[in-house]
Amino acid sequence: MMSKELQKLLSGDILEEDVELTLAELCDTCQLPAETVFSLVEFGVIEPHGRNPGSWRFRGVSVRRIRCAQRLERDLGVNTAGAALAIDLLEEIEQLRIRLHRFES
Repeated sequence: MMSKELQKLLSGDILEEDVELTLAELCDTCQLPAETVFSLVEFGVIEPHGRNPGSWRFRGVSVRRIRCAQRLERDLGVNTAGAALAIDLLEEIEQLRIRLHRFES
């Protein structure tokens, strides 16, 4: 069971990068069954730290990536592999924009 402090933190849209979630916490936060999370890991949408599902930990960014994948699948009909690729490309574009902004300043 999640602590009230962690539940409060996860109820917002922004998670700190250093927040770590267990598989159960990630499932609760995203309202997904573990099988769906396994599929998201398999296709590279999210990346767990740890050797097996019992010891997996997910960074806060995993919640954002899952929500983005869900929107891509729901709104555009993109499959999980396509969502993983699209998210990677969107994140790369954002990093390039940040770098470009640094050069322009």
